[in-house]
Amino acid sequence: MAAPGNEEELTQDQTEKLLQFQDLTGIDSMDQCRRTLEQHHWNIEAAVQDRLNEQEGVPSVFNPPSSRPLQVHTADHRVYSYVVSRPQPRGLLGWSYYLIMLPFRFTYYTLLDIFRFAIRFIRPDPRSRVTDPVGDVVAFVRNFEEQYGRIHPVFYQGTYSQALNDAKRELRYLLVYLHGDDHQDTDEFCRNTMCSPEVVNFINTRMLFWACSTSKPEGFRVSQALRENTYPFLAMIMLKEQRMTVVGRLEGLLQPEDFVNQLTFIMDANATYLVSERLDREERNQTQVLRQQQDEAYLASLRADQEKERKRKEELEKRRKAEEDIRHQILAEERRQRSLQEEKERKSECLPPEPFSEHPDSVKIVFKLPNDTRVERRFLFTESLTVIYDFLFSLKETPEKFQIVANFPRRVLPCLPTEKEPNPPTLQQAGLSRCEVLFVQDLTDD
Repeated sequence: MAAPGNEEELTQDQTEKLLQFQDLTGIDSMDQCRRTLEQHHWNIEAAVQDRLNEQEGVPSVFNPPSSRPLQVHTADHRVYSYVVSRPQPRGLLGWSYYLIMLPFRFTYYTLLDIFRFAIRFIRPDPRSRVTDPVGDVVAFVRNFEEQYGRIHPVFYQGTYSQALNDAKRELRYLLVYLHGDDHQDTDEFCRNTMCSPEVVNFINTRMLFWACSTSKPEGFRVSQALRENTYPFLAMIMLKEQRMTVVGRLEGLLQPEDFVNQLTFIMDANATYLVSERLDREERNQTQVLRQQQDEAYLASLRADQEKERKRKEELEKRRKAEEDIRHQILAEERRQRSLQEEKERKSECLPPEPFSEHPDSVKIVFKLPNDTRVERRFLFTESLTVIYDFLFSLKETPEKFQIVANFPRRVLPCLPTEKEPNPPTLQQAGLSRCEVLFVQDLTDD
């Protein structure tokens, strides 16, 4: 399979991994599958795990989270919004005080806004640069405890994006609190509502809780994303229709009981979405487990087939070698037999002629072969025992290895030269008579 463009061709192993990765992840684009595998150096286990992490909201190791927070859907018209307005002045005295302070309050906030607007042209807002988001959250938690004590809901010790990822992965509600340091209702809300045992127990048992001050870059960035109108501000976020969505907004000074009631209403109104997401995820997990089991069964079957094929090839190779060895043995035996036959013929041609029976030195010898065959021939007393051996060796009936044995007394005739006797004795020296019976003893098995 050739890669597109001028990229190098894939090996057979890489092609199999590419097809397996596409089947496991369901990605349609073959180019995207290849890029992912190349990023993981063709480690299919690591590539699949990283892909599953991305689907669960965990940032990929090759795509770290950007400076912007994870996108949260805030434009849903079904979002529940609850705003607590400040109490209107009552009585003549209250309205008189309100009307007297109104010009001063208007002038103060107008000048403050003009001043902040002018400052932006001189020096950009330092909150727009997020350099240490975790440090911003930790600093807020530390300041909160210094000012209001340690009895408070458990703050999520991480960035806003990490809180969203955990809420998405665990399918839990995420309550986001933006702390306005300069707002007149912030102190009372934190002291009386946020630190209330009822609120603390409710939040700790039902949801994740993330908070930060808008004076910090991390809090300011989240403020721009959620676009609050006043403080105190809280947003309820959950996984809804496959994306993190703001399903409830609480703004203004809420009392503990009202606070818990509003959150309970929001959670009850969206419980079906969370149940649906849990069922969908369970179905995906079951599908993934089933696919994994199928893949494991396929790989096991593939390994079994490969092992069977390997054994078959080994058996064929063993059989081929055995047949080759047999052929070599047969050829070697044929060569040996030809050489032996040629040697027999050469010995037969070199034998001296058989003497006549009237010759005074002639010796009549009857040879009894191992197959009970009898052979008779005449030799001369003056001839060496080697001639007797060569005669017997040239016969077809004679075994390949043999020795000649004489009786009365029984002895083996030294027909072949040795180191001690390089020249075998003659028939007369060996003590043979004019008529002898010699026995040929087969030594082939020895």
